[in-house]
Amino acid sequence: MEEDPKEREVADKILEAIEKEYGFVPVVNQIMSTRPDLFIPQTRLSKAVFEGKGDLEPKTRYLCAVSAAAATGAEYCISVQMKHAVEAGATQDEVLESIIIGCQIAMTRAQSYALRKYAKQFDLEIDESYLNNVK
Repeated sequence: MEEDPKEREVADKILEAIEKEYGFVPVVNQIMSTRPDLFIPQTRLSKAVFEGKGDLEPKTRYLCAVSAAAATGAEYCISVQMKHAVEAGATQDEVLESIIIGCQIAMTRAQSYALRKYAKQFDLEIDESYLNNVK
């Protein structure tokens, strides 16, 4: 695919800003930047999610990101998001609670999936009618 020189210039400026802020360029950004047509909108969305207008203050946004990174096993993201959360005013206990929440969700997701398969394998009857009332 032929690269648009204007998009390349924008992508390079974004990379410079990332390196200035973090002191390095994450692998995801390094690779995605080879496709400025995809990289530019992705970084704009990321910036809007974490720094844009909304009802959640930055600390809460970063604590949500810590929790999600813990739940998904995003090793590098959790380090970056913890740093941002602390810079935004999060305490050590708030970061720990966010991690524990993410880990709990990940565990119960795994249990939910695996135990349904277990029930099916051993012909166990389970009642999931409560799901009809969850909104």
